[in-house]
Amino acid sequence: MTKRNALIALGTVAVPLLAACTTAGAAPAPITGTTWSFVSIDGQKPVSSKAAITIQADSLSASAGCNGMGSNLTITPDRLMVGPVISTQMFCDGVMEQERAVGKLLGASPQYKVVGDTMTLTAPGHSAKLVRKR
Repeated sequence: MTKRNALIALGTVAVPLLAACTTAGAAPAPITGTTWSFVSIDGQKPVSSKAAITIQADSLSASAGCNGMGSNLTITPDRLMVGPVISTQMFCDGVMEQERAVGKLLGASPQYKVVGDTMTLTAPGHSAKLVRKR
């Protein structure tokens, strides 16, 4: 067998094996045009079952269950570049602490990570876990 034939034979075996080793998993689903329900806000269960975030291509809206928040948005591969966050200012007994936490989290342009239908948001001092609404 010549060197050329040996290389061709090696290539026909090695290339498929290498491709199998480097095949990536499915890409995560895009987050634009989605709504997410809070599972936890700073490690605590949401006070309201209405607590959610909706993400559009260039904007974000959120609520911890009472006041509405909104902002312009730029999505990078690992961060939601948010700001400034605007909010209604109604008094809502029992929800205000979580609303302030969500506002500060979003205002800090949090890092995000999506695994399946779960998204985590983290920023200095605040975090949230959310699930995709279907």
